[in-house]
Amino acid sequence: MAPENASLSSVSDLTRLLETGGYLADRGLATAAYVSLTLGKPLLLEGEVGVGKTELAKALASVLDRELIRLQCYEGIDTNQALYEWDYARQMLQIRALSEAELATDESVDKLFGPKFLLERPLLAAIRRGDRAVLLIDEIDRADDEFEAFLLELLSDFQITIPELGTVAAEAPPLVVLTSNRTRELHDALKRRCLYHWVGYPDPEREVEIVMTRAPATTETLARKIVEMVNRLRSLELDKPPGVAETLDWVETMSVLGVDDPDKESIRDTLGAVVKDHDDMQTVLGALDRIAVDG
Repeated sequence: MAPENASLSSVSDLTRLLETGGYLADRGLATAAYVSLTLGKPLLLEGEVGVGKTELAKALASVLDRELIRLQCYEGIDTNQALYEWDYARQMLQIRALSEAELATDESVDKLFGPKFLLERPLLAAIRRGDRAVLLIDEIDRADDEFEAFLLELLSDFQITIPELGTVAAEAPPLVVLTSNRTRELHDALKRRCLYHWVGYPDPEREVEIVMTRAPATTETLARKIVEMVNRLRSLELDKPPGVAETLDWVETMSVLGVDDPDKESIRDTLGAVVKDHDDMQTVLGALDRIAVDG
């Protein structure tokens, strides 16, 4: 079974295609994405915050010309918020518009639970779009065990039953990308259902390439200095080490301020772009001499 894009006959093809969308994937990540796309298996990406897990799903949707459907997980999310809900306000307006005689008929009551009153949420949308979509299930580790179990069942058959309307099934499954920041351990059953890849921090040379790709107006000199400083920050004992997203934020902040050769003053003034925790900020302020790049 090959990807629907006939030009994608290898991992290298997908790597090059992602590059056209501004995403630089290493060989391991590109391989995981290619196999996921080829076999129709969900791809679970774990890693630190800001290393590009979510961006991969966005890039895949863009370069494959698919609709990106994003389900942002959070503590307390339930199946209704992820699947579908009924538009109760619109149903009430419809009820008020009906006469007493009309309300007494089964047909009128059935119409209140028809398709036009159904509010489509991300999972139902993905089932309906099928292989025309990329379903991003973001930060699955923030949801609870019950929701994870429900999701496991859904990923097995990509169909749901709406009591009032019947069964809705995907003709072909969407490409599914799940992300986790490892705030809790995911169950083995979910991991077994997916292909797995750990997304780590890129090496400095690759991170410079990413910066130059995502912020092409940036000078290479500034990109290299920022990447070196970010790597020095990551070596500190920080609760929330900066990811690639913060590297880009810092580069863009320096560029806006016209700084091409950051010194301790400009570093101190712009730390809020890269360090986003109060305790971490105090740690970094006490180590500015070790962060600044000479020359």
